[in-house]
Amino acid sequence: MAGRIEDYALIGDMQTAALVCRDGTVDWLCLPRFDSHAIFAGLLGTEDHGFWRLGPAHASDTEPPRAARRGYRGDSLVLESEWDTPRGTVRVTDFMPPRDGAPQLTRIVEGVSGRVPMRSTLRMRFSYGRITPWVHKVDGRTVAVAGPDSVWLDSETETYGKNLTTYSDFTVAPGDRVAFTIQWQPSHKDQPPLPDPEGALVATQDFWREWVEHCTYHGPYREAVVRSLITLKALTYAPTGGIVAAPTTSLPEEIGGVRNWDYRYTWLRDAAITLSSLLRTGYREEARAWREWLLRAVAGDPENLQIMYGIAGERELGEAELDWLPGYENSGPVRVGNGAAHQLQLDVYGEVTEALHLAHMTGLARNDYASLLQLKLIRYLEGHWDEPDEGIWEVRGPRRHFVHSKVMAWVAVDRTIKLIESGDADGPLEKWRDLRDDIHRDVCEKGYDKERNTFTQSYGSKELDASLLLIPQMGFLPPDDKRVIGTIEAIQRELSTEDGFILRYPTDGDDAGVDGLPGDEGAFLACSFWMADDLAMIGRVDEARKLFEKLLALRNDLGLLAEEWDPRLQRQVGNFPQAFSHVPLIDTALRLTASGAYGG
Repeated sequence: MAGRIEDYALIGDMQTAALVCRDGTVDWLCLPRFDSHAIFAGLLGTEDHGFWRLGPAHASDTEPPRAARRGYRGDSLVLESEWDTPRGTVRVTDFMPPRDGAPQLTRIVEGVSGRVPMRSTLRMRFSYGRITPWVHKVDGRTVAVAGPDSVWLDSETETYGKNLTTYSDFTVAPGDRVAFTIQWQPSHKDQPPLPDPEGALVATQDFWREWVEHCTYHGPYREAVVRSLITLKALTYAPTGGIVAAPTTSLPEEIGGVRNWDYRYTWLRDAAITLSSLLRTGYREEARAWREWLLRAVAGDPENLQIMYGIAGERELGEAELDWLPGYENSGPVRVGNGAAHQLQLDVYGEVTEALHLAHMTGLARNDYASLLQLKLIRYLEGHWDEPDEGIWEVRGPRRHFVHSKVMAWVAVDRTIKLIESGDADGPLEKWRDLRDDIHRDVCEKGYDKERNTFTQSYGSKELDASLLLIPQMGFLPPDDKRVIGTIEAIQRELSTEDGFILRYPTDGDDAGVDGLPGDEGAFLACSFWMADDLAMIGRVDEARKLFEKLLALRNDLGLLAEEWDPRLQRQVGNFPQAFSHVPLIDTALRLTASGAYGG
């Protein structure tokens, strides 16, 4: 059985990623890309669906011992796990070197004290656990082949096969170092070069050290901010600049529920806010790469802007269910692809325009096509901003006039007006100033409940929505506006858990709610960070700091966050790690630091 979501560590090479459990098991790895088929899918099923365990030998593979200590080596994605056993202490170092050739996952075992018997148990199952590959030896190397894929195992110890699994048994004493590496290669190609594990370790550490040195944030929350930045960098697909929302699919928003989605794609919204956080902390190269990815993805067809694309800009992300996988803790179905790709979500225009605006304001070199794209997006919004849509939460129920979508349409127009006013683009200023005023007036008249002094989820509704917390952050209204303060306080009353964390919107248990889905979900972590931001903006800085630090305490021991927090089960839920959680962590840390609202 897979571990709890917070039991996992992330390692990656900025083209794909693996999740390593506290017991030394790699339960998730897609090769060669984030969105490729998994060769280890035990996370969403059983050990029969693929895993790789490396740790102290023990009597039963069903209950492997958990590491006594683990952590990343400095500011890097090099994971170190240590076990204390009756026979001594052993350390395993896991990492994926930034790619120059075949993708690699390297695991180095090091004896610390005593003499510790070790075992590697490698069960490769291709196509999300459905296909058992042909495993054989070639020139002394172990290779697994199925269809177009091959995975090569190189080890300094002897391996043997048993029950369609590859094993290696060995013992380490102080100073011993034993390395294992797997590499993916198209099966029609010659075998990949022999790996250099120790050299790859040095190169990986150097890469991360040099990258982190560019961070411009040096405030009191630096540890949390840097770990979040490293996580966001790890979710960036280096060849194109696309940013995945998470490296996993179908980790449930409710244990045992059906709210299970594939997040291994580039949402324009998630990528845009990720870009904003990177820019605010000194990372312009990532901003430039994402802007180029955006221009390629949208090229020639901005009127049909999708809310998400593949990591190389692919448009077709057809959704399917993998019925041979039971799902994480039997939370089915397991889905790949995402049918929300062709939804209408008008807020995306605002997020993209805001990201382009921030890039422009922080001195990123001008790109004429980026400015042209921005103008085209506003021309589209002119005729469509007043339509109902599926909104930020991708509801699968009827379209509505979501207030957040209208606010972000206003943001798109407002930022484009600023671009024209700066002299870096030409457009009908007066016409678009009128459009900006029209949208603002429409929202304030139709999306605001005067009796309750709060904005609502959609025009004419009584429900609240945590996305309304972005109204002051986007500049739609000033923080001291009574309607803003009323909305913040209403969300605290109606969408807050007992722990003070924030739900996205009301759900209706067994009945389909506004999102068209049955079941409930946990507190959405991004929304809780937004609440901390808003509290700081309206002067309740001590309250903001306390909420922020409670949110930091939800991170696992490695500083990682999933999408949501289940207040009933007191555990993380949803895809992991989640960019949409780590981005607002960074933003809130920056705001609290600027306000001086942090503990001694």
